Amino acid sequence: MSILYDERPFHTRVKDVMDNQFKVKAIQKAQDVFYTKRKALVEQVPAWEEFRTEAAALRDHTLRNLDYYLNMFAENAEKAGAHVFFANSDKEATDYALEVLRQKEAKMIVKSKSLLTEEISLNEELIKAGINVNETDLAEFILQTDDWNPPSHIVVPALHLERSKIREVFHDKLGYEGTENPEEMTRFVRKFIRKRFLTANVGFTGCNFGVAETGSITIVSNEGNGRMSSSIPRTQIAVMGMERLVPDLASLDVMMELLVRSSVGAKISNYFSLITGPAKPGEADGPEDLHIIIVNNGRTNVLGGEFNSMLRCIHCGACMNICPVYRHITGHAYGSIYPGPMGAVLTPLLVGYEKAGALPYASTLCGECWEHCPVKIPIHELLLKHRENIAEHTNVRPAIEKPIFKTAATMFANSFLYDMGTKAAAVGMKAVAKDDAMPEWMKVLPVAGGWIKSKDMGTMKLHKFRDVYAKYEKNKKKGTF
Repeated sequence: MSILYDERPFHTRVKDVMDNQFKVKAIQKAQDVFYTKRKALVEQVPAWEEFRTEAAALRDHTLRNLDYYLNMFAENAEKAGAHVFFANSDKEATDYALEVLRQKEAKMIVKSKSLLTEEISLNEELIKAGINVNETDLAEFILQTDDWNPPSHIVVPALHLERSKIREVFHDKLGYEGTENPEEMTRFVRKFIRKRFLTANVGFTGCNFGVAETGSITIVSNEGNGRMSSSIPRTQIAVMGMERLVPDLASLDVMMELLVRSSVGAKISNYFSLITGPAKPGEADGPEDLHIIIVNNGRTNVLGGEFNSMLRCIHCGACMNICPVYRHITGHAYGSIYPGPMGAVLTPLLVGYEKAGALPYASTLCGECWEHCPVKIPIHELLLKHRENIAEHTNVRPAIEKPIFKTAATMFANSFLYDMGTKAAAVGMKAVAKDDAMPEWMKVLPVAGGWIKSKDMGTMKLHKFRDVYAKYEKNKKKGTF
């Protein structure tokens, strides 16, 4: 699965989503739960805003000095016995992984949840090479079993599937004969996956944060699969975005205070693994061989530019859990593995406006995403910047928009034209109106049709407030009201 898994027009994807009300309601319920839990926990931390400010400063400091910290991380990781590879592109990353698998003569791998491996299409490349790929995160396992059903959320990717559908998938693909009870289905999956942990040659993991000071990688999860993927197979391959660094363990502590609270509204995750190099002699578990692939894949094009603050992102999903647009169109309307407000900024940066130019418009610019972002990314401002860039430097938007808005700007800038134009519009709207509302056929009109489809649009009035106020001032001077 690449960054964009659905390249159909944005409005087509939205229509498909809106036709599936279970999916929409599931997202809305999850939003309400996450928001309530997060709010309760944040209120228990008096210094929450100070934590956010410090975290944003830490991320900016790391990004300004990224070359320094990347070199420090690589040097310390190699001192601890790990192999570090810098991949400039997705192909370089997957080629390196395949070379390690070839050397190990690996035929089966297990994977813990990792967005970055989806970004670089790791699963597809491994499958092409004849490798048996096994997702071990429960939600990712469900999506894989359901013919690689795309995720709807970066933290809870199978949120859009109802339990009856999951039971049906397990029955058809795995021979499951049990009930729809979540615990029973989970026990079935656990037993199914356990054999793969014990027989896999290589375990793949992501990395929430790399610690430059120690060369350590970290894995935050609520299931034991992350720890098992990194400790049972003899070889571990960790894939890390180049920006996902903290300078030291003290900085990691600050980020962890924010990450779990922001993502699922919990004080701490069930599992937190801090891995420094492969297993040492005498240690009971851990891989004999650890490879860390540090991926660029377009991030240096963002670094230091007008969208630099987007690289602060710690993939907590907080912006999705509050966004009113995501609430109604769900993750699948974005067509990207990075949905929601963060995806509306990040996806165009990684794949370009030609492919993802509609996403920055999937926002009300209300600013709630910034209010909830633990590292204070001004997402609404970045979305607006995308829109400015699209309008000024691309042909992504419909050609008719420019002359329409140019005409509107001329009219709004001239009081006489504005007065005459709005009066003419009032006469015209009254002529076509039905029960003081715009008729159905007007929904097909360009630009205006978009408003009429989604809003109750009444007719404009011939006499506006300025007319009433002018009359008031005139009568006031005369002394008559």
